[in-house]
Amino acid sequence: MFDLAQIRNDFPILSREVHGQPLVYFDNAATSQKPTAVIKSISDYYDSYNSNVHRGVHTLSGEATDAYEGARGQIGRWFGITDPGEVILLRGATEALNLVANTIAGELKHGDVILVGETEHHANIVPWQQLESRLGVRVVPIPVDRTGMLDLESAKMLCAKHPVAVIAIGHVSNAIGALNDVEGFIALANENKAFSVIDGAQAAPHMLVNVKNLQADFYAMSAHKCCGPTGIGALFARRELLERLPPWQGGGDMIDRVSFSGTTYNELPWKFEAGTPNIADTIGFSAALQYLESIDFVAATAHESQVHKYLVDSMLSRNTVDVLGNPEQWVSVCSFNVKGSHPTDVGTLLDQLGIAVRTGHHCAMPTMEYFGLPGTVRASIAFYNSVEEVDLFLDALDRVTRMLAH
Repeated sequence: MFDLAQIRNDFPILSREVHGQPLVYFDNAATSQKPTAVIKSISDYYDSYNSNVHRGVHTLSGEATDAYEGARGQIGRWFGITDPGEVILLRGATEALNLVANTIAGELKHGDVILVGETEHHANIVPWQQLESRLGVRVVPIPVDRTGMLDLESAKMLCAKHPVAVIAIGHVSNAIGALNDVEGFIALANENKAFSVIDGAQAAPHMLVNVKNLQADFYAMSAHKCCGPTGIGALFARRELLERLPPWQGGGDMIDRVSFSGTTYNELPWKFEAGTPNIADTIGFSAALQYLESIDFVAATAHESQVHKYLVDSMLSRNTVDVLGNPEQWVSVCSFNVKGSHPTDVGTLLDQLGIAVRTGHHCAMPTMEYFGLPGTVRASIAFYNSVEEVDLFLDALDRVTRMLAH
């Protein structure tokens, strides 16, 4: 049984007030809240066995290394990966996507086309644009339809016209919440002998993702949206690809042997992990996934889907707001504008009533440009949110709408 009251007790921040009002935290697409178990796991590391990992022969280093590498195994298993060499631990999805762009640069040639979804987060656009100026490749957007979904058929037509070398899309769009047909896009990449690159930052918090079954070449995600700490995430990639590709950054731990006559690199996964890693937060990341497993994540996401549907249906029924998109499969997010009002004004007033939402372009400026918007208000929920909180949000939104009308 999914016990929402007990779940909420696991998140200390949910009991606080903002401006004298109970906090309603609807900014989960930006970052999720953290349960006590995650906070404690980080504190325990610093309290009890703080040490650098690998190479140390003393007890603390051994304990830290065991915890760190054990966390890598736990993270991989959650995403269906049993080979630790296919789990690259990085600062998050943004660093992972930059790593992919820079490591596959040597596989690209002048004139190659990189297809990028029109609704992508900037982290899955800008690294590819940087390759344009360096290599003479061309970034071409995959069109989005009016519902907010990336158009697979248009991507197929682009592949028929251009020498496509990379297809890079988001599993779930962060500004709209549309669940894209990643299986279709991965299959299209395979048919065209192109790299498939999936930004899973917004998908991983809301569904079980088996990366091994998806068979994408690269899958990037961030822990902080999955109840884990900030500053840690993972890149999952096929071993044969990672062995072939060069490392991106140089330094400690990614080397085998260094001399001025030449340097050889470490084996996987450390070949792509230069410098002292984020040990504490990797352990916290693992603790977050253990927590999600302990609460029955499938039941949790089923509850979240019900709350999200209640939110979306309630918003679509209001004639005072315009909701961005209406995809067939929709996850967590409801992006909207109050008619005749600027999103920043709406978000600021909602905050005074204890409602935390995000306003702006959500690092998805091309999405806003396509829909002709300066930005939106984005309400995004997680499994610890409730229907009662949606009602508080709707009441607050109605008050804000009346205030702005006058």
